Amino acid sequence: MRLALRVHENIPRNRPRKPARSPSGSTPRSLLPGLLPGLALSLAVSLALAFTAPSALAEDLLDTARRAGSFRNFVDAVRIAGLTRQLKADGPYTLFIPSDSAIDQLPDGQWQALLKDPEQLARVLRYHIVSGRLKVAEVKPGPVRSNEGQPLKLTSDNGMVTVNGARVTESDLAADNGIIHAIDDVLLPPD
Repeated sequence: MRLALRVHENIPRNRPRKPARSPSGSTPRSLLPGLLPGLALSLAVSLALAFTAPSALAEDLLDTARRAGSFRNFVDAVRIAGLTRQLKADGPYTLFIPSDSAIDQLPDGQWQALLKDPEQLARVLRYHIVSGRLKVAEVKPGPVRSNEGQPLKLTSDNGMVTVNGARVTESDLAADNGIIHAIDDVLLPPD
């Protein structure tokens, strides 16, 4: 204890500080009061961005599909079939989504009939969903199980990927809970 007191006794107390001087010898005015509002705002913005949940900044599969603009029919069908919650959940999922033009190529009345039967519609839509995030470059030829339960046949030939014969026309649209590939046909599960 005595040693500590001696150390503290040697420290000068209440020593007046010399004012800071510029190179010209004059004392500059303090910059700190002028900088504080800017520093506080910068710190607040940085903290807000650092603590914002990543999923609040990213888009889920449905938001990504909606933003793409060519999957309006599929996105509407997901709502009608009651699959919205699933496709906004954690996933990850791979969606093989038929473009609006692919849906328009169905025989007259077939898509409208599906929209009137939410249970059958849900089955068809689940046939377009695979669990996991599968990029086109990672596709291995062979069967993969759809969320409907039936297998999908994937092929890959010199960069051209098909799913049950439907060609992937746009690939790797990333979402925070999965990935989307546009296809040129509607996949119908076997009965």
